[in-house]
Amino acid sequence: MKKNPVLVTSLAALMAVAPLAQAKSPEMQPSPITHVLLLSIDGMHAVDYLNCSQGIATINSGTPYCPNLAGLGKTGINYTAASTSKPSDSFPGMLTIVTGATPHLMGIYYDVAFDRSLDPPAQTTGNGLAGGNCTPGAKPTGTTTEYEEGIDFDKTKLNGGAPGAALTEGGIASINPAFLVRDPSKGCAPVSPWAFVRTNTIFGLVHNSGGYTAWSDKHPSYSAVAGPAGAGALNDYYSPEINSSVVGLPGVSTPEGASCAAVRDPGADLTAWTNSFENIQCYDTLKVNAILNEIAGKTHNGKPAMTPTLFGMNFQAVSVGQKLIEASISTKGGYLDAAATPGTELLSEIKFVDDSIGEMVKAIQSNGLSDSTLIIVTAKHGQSPIDPNLWNPILNQPNGTSPTTLLASLIPFSESPLNANGVGPTEDDGSIIWLSNSANTVSAVATLEANAANLGLGQIFYGPSLTLNYGTPGLPPSGDPRTPDIIVTSNVGVDYTGSTSKLAEHGGFNHDDTNVILLVSNPNIVPQTVYTSVGTNQIAPTILTALGLDPTKLGAVQTEGTPVLPYTAFGPIP
Repeated sequence: MKKNPVLVTSLAALMAVAPLAQAKSPEMQPSPITHVLLLSIDGMHAVDYLNCSQGIATINSGTPYCPNLAGLGKTGINYTAASTSKPSDSFPGMLTIVTGATPHLMGIYYDVAFDRSLDPPAQTTGNGLAGGNCTPGAKPTGTTTEYEEGIDFDKTKLNGGAPGAALTEGGIASINPAFLVRDPSKGCAPVSPWAFVRTNTIFGLVHNSGGYTAWSDKHPSYSAVAGPAGAGALNDYYSPEINSSVVGLPGVSTPEGASCAAVRDPGADLTAWTNSFENIQCYDTLKVNAILNEIAGKTHNGKPAMTPTLFGMNFQAVSVGQKLIEASISTKGGYLDAAATPGTELLSEIKFVDDSIGEMVKAIQSNGLSDSTLIIVTAKHGQSPIDPNLWNPILNQPNGTSPTTLLASLIPFSESPLNANGVGPTEDDGSIIWLSNSANTVSAVATLEANAANLGLGQIFYGPSLTLNYGTPGLPPSGDPRTPDIIVTSNVGVDYTGSTSKLAEHGGFNHDDTNVILLVSNPNIVPQTVYTSVGTNQIAPTILTALGLDPTKLGAVQTEGTPVLPYTAFGPIP
């Protein structure tokens, strides 16, 4: 690839002369970038951005159907070979973006995982993780760890059941401490989402350097983005519960003008916002409105504040558009072919997200923040498969089975599929397995390999092939209590959840799971497409560098050497 000296010169010169938009601590060096807007369009692949920004002959008369994202690309760097975390679940995907770390360093493998050094929560969670005993200072029993809607006071409520909270509020106050797993080495203290993360985050560093931070996400548990700095590192955190019961949202209209005052799709399964192509747009609009308020120098709900130094949100609409089968209207989402041509419902979701981003860009411009704001658009995860012909919900097939079903007797009961009331195993289009006794690993792998056809088996990682990237399973000092014993990747299209309401899934290692949009945009950037492989973990040090902070203060940079994204004014040109 040719180097782009114009890009480097233009931004480097700007960095030398641009005034600061707001006061910074002495730790922040002069930079023209005083705000970073970070957006995750969950599920959106690199090819989705290519198609929607350049147009497809059979859609929209061949013109771009994401004109606002296309506009960001005209002053942006587009990384076509960006990869998410592996596993590609939302929880490690999000934490990788804000820590710069791999799952091994941050200790995050899935929103539902396992930790040999912790004990169960005091009370059974909303999703069925059984409460149990914890004795301070005693040897831990090990427990499934749960950091999603199950730890809300009431997961059926949009406000998470936070005492006294308004309809869409709640946030961190929605987390029930009695539902949190406990640490016997710390007096059986509940382990909060932010304390569960082993390494620091950009939110903690920006906040502790005098910056103002805000984030909006789908669960109260995603306050984990604060990291070890604690919940106080988030000046403004907003998290209406996505898996709550759907209700009308008075005063809320989507950027496209659809009213959400009454439930838009009342015939859908109303037990979660993700069960409807229309209702999910109303849910996402809550967070879009939060961003618009923050751009205007307010809190997410409109109180006086300031425009954040670092802020953003995740979109769920595209993910729903990719995988939902909405039986009530006999309609399915997804793609039409392996070239990622979106079907009608997915196309609608992409347009909705694009219109929402257009509102944000317009607000940034009207508030005079264009030159000082770096916009980064990426995704926590992709979705697999793109090709609808490859979808294989294997538990619905004759003789189909899953890895944890075969190994049920070797798995802790809190993780086992034999536990009918439990939260369930860590298994989507891949399978992450913690054994009750790691000595059974070799025999467990032999069982899996003997049933390869019925499993839709892809590749198995265990022993050295697993330790290389994830550490050694076990307890300290010789092992890592969170490292799984076995990771199973599936053939493309295979899914282990057995659902009849979806036609794609994420969490695995396949290309469609992991190759996502990554666009870095500012009016002073000369547009460029970069084909070099990069990771979404490189976003974290890039953001710090753009804001004039030292990226080497990230634990991921110190321990794993995570570099700044190449071809930016802040990073190297290979």
